Order: sequence, then structure tokens, then C-alpha cells
Amino acid sequence: MEYPTPQDGRSAKDRYTNEEKKTIENMQQDVYKELRLAAEAHRQTRQYMQKVIKPGMKMIDICEQLENIARKLIGENGLQAGLAFPTGCSLNNCAAHYTPNAGDETVLQEDDVCKIDFGTHINGRIIDCAFTLAFNTKYDKLLEAVRDATNTGIKEAGIDVRLCDIGGAIQEVMESYEIELEGKTYPIKSIRNLNGHSIGPYRIHAGKTVPIVKGGEATRMEEGEFYAIETFGSTGKGFVHDDMEVSHYMKDYDVGHVPLRLGRSKQLLNVINQNFGTLAFCRRWLDRLGQTKYLLALKDLCDKGIVVPYPPLCDIKGCYTAQFEHTILLRPTCKEVVSRGDDY
Repeated sequence: MEYPTPQDGRSAKDRYTNEEKKTIENMQQDVYKELRLAAEAHRQTRQYMQKVIKPGMKMIDICEQLENIARKLIGENGLQAGLAFPTGCSLNNCAAHYTPNAGDETVLQEDDVCKIDFGTHINGRIIDCAFTLAFNTKYDKLLEAVRDATNTGIKEAGIDVRLCDIGGAIQEVMESYEIELEGKTYPIKSIRNLNGHSIGPYRIHAGKTVPIVKGGEATRMEEGEFYAIETFGSTGKGFVHDDMEVSHYMKDYDVGHVPLRLGRSKQLLNVINQNFGTLAFCRRWLDRLGQTKYLLALKDLCDKGIVVPYPPLCDIKGCYTAQFEHTILLRPTCKEVVSRGDDY
């Protein structure tokens, strides 16, 4: 996509000659290629799963089927290629960070609104991309609002653009929609304490946040950066809180050496370092690696600040939330929506 033209008429890409731009792009070709390959694995996985996911399926079966397909398509290979984080399949008022733990018997229902959020990576180049599934057409306006808001965020993004300006544009679009459910009209709100973010190598949140409401920081986007542009709409308060059992965990990217007394904690940390590094993981993935009775050790790692737990994030009970997300790359010459597909 072309970059938006700033108020002063000078585009961010005017700072280089075309020759300079080509040289910069050529230096980055390997990185672009890895990101595009990860995106292709994501596209094929999700397009298959959109046909497969049906009410009546267990959430745990949906996640495991999706992850098995993505692992094959990405050519899983240790920390060089694989899944970037667990498959979120948050339902209804739960907006993010829910994936079933072992023994979770939750079944997808006809009236559920389900956010499928999963990531792929090659050499730590992460594709973070999500969509919402609803089987009942009564939720169409909610999905339309969030899709429109995400596309607005993508359109507004660019080199030298202030992050707060993107948030303002997203909120304006999101909150121009409303939805009627059971004879009552609800405004669709941007969830103000969720946002998009910059992405770094092996680092899903690399320090900059892209708000989905007005306000926020006046920091600017810079050339060469990668961003997850994601928006969340809600029929509830538009504010999420921690709720339910934790399933998502991630090693703190900046943590130094922390002495551990428990042998089991040392062993578990070793497993995390070897298999996930600083990428997010879930309990199901520890089970898959043959780890058992690890909850005490996992709690110890969290208490010491080595691993951070990410509980499910929920709005008020009875409301519905939706999400759409794409990964974009700010190239010198143009903006590339790497994860875009025929589906969304």
C-alpha cells in the first residue's frame, strides 16, 4: 500500500532517492522473505480452519488441529521455524489470551463469537494475525465494525505517523457502529486497554503500542519497523480485566540471570529456553513435550519474574467482543500488509 500523505505534503519516503531506497530494500530481502513465508503458512492454515471450525467441536480439538497444520506448513524446526505463540480462541466476553488447558471440555456453541489469534515465525520473524468467527448472522455488525477499524489502522499507519493519531482514527470508525441484539441496541466500543504493538525478532511486543482509542503516546512509527495492527470491539464496557485460569506464559525478554534453588524450576526453565526462548507458550505445549507435575516449578519461575503469566482478558459477562489483526512492514518504498489474504 502507498503511505498516507502528511499534512505538509511531504511524504516520509521523500527523504531518499529511488536508488537509495532500492539499496536499502535489497539489504533487507532475507528478512522480507522469512516474514512472507511465515505469512503464507498463516494464510493457508487459517483458510483451511475457517472451513473446518463448526459449533459442537471442543475448543481444545480446534486448537490442536490448527497447530498441527501450522507446524507442518511452517516446517517446524526448533527455534528456527514454528508457532510464535499459542492459539487464542477466546469466546464472547473474553477478548484475548484464552487457550484451553488439558482437561478443558469447553465446546464451541452456535451463538458464540470466537477470536482465532495465532502466530507463525521463521528465524524469529513473527506474523501476528487474527480473525473472528461467528455462526449467527446477528453478530455481523460487530464483526464489520472491527474489520473496518483494523483496516483503518492499517491505512493510517506509516513512517513518521504518530501512534496516537492512529488510535483516534480507529476509535472514530469503530464507534460509528452499533448493533441490535435481542431487541436492544448496543454501541460498539473500542476496548481501550488493548492495543496493537511493534514486533521485534523473537519478541512479540517490542516496546511501542498502537492504541485503539484517542490519546496515548505521540511516539512516531519508523521506517523498517514491523507492527501488529489489531483492534477489538465490544458490546460491553470496552475495558478488559484478568479472569479465568492462566494458559499463556512467556519468558521475560529482558530478564538476566536469576538464581534458582529448586532443581525442578531449573529443569523447567531449561525446557522453556530450548523450545520457546522468548516466544510465548502454553501449558498444552509443555504437556506435549512430556512435562508433568510442573505447576509448582512454573509458579516459582513466575514468582521470580523469569516467566510472565498472561491471564485471559475479559470484558463484562454477557457482552460480545471481536478482533481482527494483521502484521505490517514499513518498507522505505511502501507499506506491506504481509498477512493480508483473500479472506480478510
